[in-house]
Amino acid sequence: QVQLVESGGGLVQAGGSLRLSCAASGRTFSMYNMGWFRQAPGKEREFVAAISWSVGTTNYADSVKGRFTISRDNTKNTVYLQMNSLKPEDTAAYYCAADVSTVGLTITGRYWGQGTQVTVSS
Repeated sequence: QVQLVESGGGLVQAGGSLRLSCAASGRTFSMYNMGWFRQAPGKEREFVAAISWSVGTTNYADSVKGRFTISRDNTKNTVYLQMNSLKPEDTAAYYCAADVSTVGLTITGRYWGQGTQVTVSS
């Protein structure tokens, strides 16, 4: 069992930056692939970024490539999402997930945080 708590969301102007953090409980954190997802009002949850548990291989949605960076610190049981050059369309609730995997064509996670709101004003 893994419990996840996100932080770092807020209101930012377009072009600005935010860094989200996800603190995880549980001694097996370092063995999970971790990821970030987001859900805008009226839309389905979508994959944003993931990082593998072993060598830290990263994967990004096309919409955030070159702007967002996922990283992890296994000594602190924390995963981060650095978001630069934010756009109004990045506005969403952002969720951290643990044990991320691909099921069919869908990237999903087994454990989820409660989410943190990111609002980008134009």
